[in-house]
Amino acid sequence: MEAIARIKNQKGSPRKVRLVANLIRNKRVDDARDILNFSKKRAARSILKILDSAVANAATKSGKVEIEKLYINKITVDEGITMKRWRSRAMGRADMIFKRTHHIALSVTDEMED
Repeated sequence: MEAIARIKNQKGSPRKVRLVANLIRNKRVDDARDILNFSKKRAARSILKILDSAVANAATKSGKVEIEKLYINKITVDEGITMKRWRSRAMGRADMIFKRTHHIALSVTDEMED
């Protein structure tokens, strides 16, 4: 049984979010939740939110589910849209500012795959 949760166009650089996602890849849900709760990274909050959503989707899909047996099967962080803004600089020049976004897809399952 597999349950998926997705979030799109979340603010933040995908490169920074991947650092947190790599910490919890192929871990049990309880262990991943502990790692995310004690992480100092800002991206940990959004990943924790989507992890809770995936667990709730698993409970809705199968009825009763034991959280102790759930594993994070797959987590991907993709680049979203990039908003381009201008910032004025010295001598009448301008620089581009990129406001990056990302998409996260997280899948939990009750069987551990090798």
